[in-house]
Amino acid sequence: MAVADANYNFIYTNVGCQGRISDGGVFRETSFYKKLAQGTPKLPDPEPLPGSGKLSPYVILMDDVFPLQEHIMKPFSGHHDNGPSQRLYNYRHSRARRVVENSFGLLASVFRVFRKPLMINLENAEIVTKPCIYLHNFLRRSKTSRSLHCPQGTLDNKTQDGKIIPGSWRAVVQGDTGL
Repeated sequence: MAVADANYNFIYTNVGCQGRISDGGVFRETSFYKKLAQGTPKLPDPEPLPGSGKLSPYVILMDDVFPLQEHIMKPFSGHHDNGPSQRLYNYRHSRARRVVENSFGLLASVFRVFRKPLMINLENAEIVTKPCIYLHNFLRRSKTSRSLHCPQGTLDNKTQDGKIIPGSWRAVVQGDTGL
């Protein structure tokens, strides 16, 4: 379970839960969820959105299996005809969640251990996974390594007319059974 920021860095991870548990079940077992439920997460104070004076809380975008809460936004369920605000919201929500998908894709394409299921016990999975996440974040944040770790075209991109160009990481991990 991971939370990524807009720069493809992992800002929260929880490693070591059984893979057969649902995403919602995994999330409910994390310290992050418990802090959200208690109202004590270490999130920035609410700020006004651009062009608005109304304070808005910082939120985490999740898929529809997660609970809707003050700091959790999920897509509207069901089908929405062209035009309604729910369809537009779902499109932008999906587009923003692509950041997490790209973060995991980049991680798996660079650290080959994640290209197939880890056949090790949970304790060792944590010992393997956490350093890879730390290294991923270090490489993303370092000005000297960022372009080597993630060259132009590695991540999904969008053209002016709205067409999505898949990132090169997708070709690297295609057919993999891991992350």
